[in-house]
Amino acid sequence: MHWADDLPLLLPLLIAGLLAGALGWEREKAGKSAGLRTHMLVALGAALFVELAQLTTREAGGTAASVLRLDPIQAVAVGIGFLGAGLIFKSEREIHGLTTAASIWATAGVGFACGIEHYGLAVGATVFLLLILRLLARFEAAERLKRS
Repeated sequence: MHWADDLPLLLPLLIAGLLAGALGWEREKAGKSAGLRTHMLVALGAALFVELAQLTTREAGGTAASVLRLDPIQAVAVGIGFLGAGLIFKSEREIHGLTTAASIWATAGVGFACGIEHYGLAVGATVFLLLILRLLARFEAAERLKRS
């Protein structure tokens, strides 16, 4: 196998990184601890693990047993959960980092979608995530002002 055979496999990684960059930029602008680089790395890593599992499954003959042993989504989702848990902390009155942890977890999903080349799903999910992060933050801020 020649290294050039791997070049087409880079497209899902590139798209995952770009879409996650939009999510990371939003978190960066909001002043959150996990921003641009973190989100891009999570999505790119998720896409890479999906592609590696697909390649390994193909090379193993694509048997049902090999697919079960190489399910990257479950393994990476759990790993991202641990990463996200490290972002969450509680002060006396509030919990901080929960939204950023959830955005990292969802960003891994964007990476998974790119890894299996479902770019429409990845783009749509990114748009939904940006709407949730940006518009609902404004709504929550307005509600806090009403209460004070």
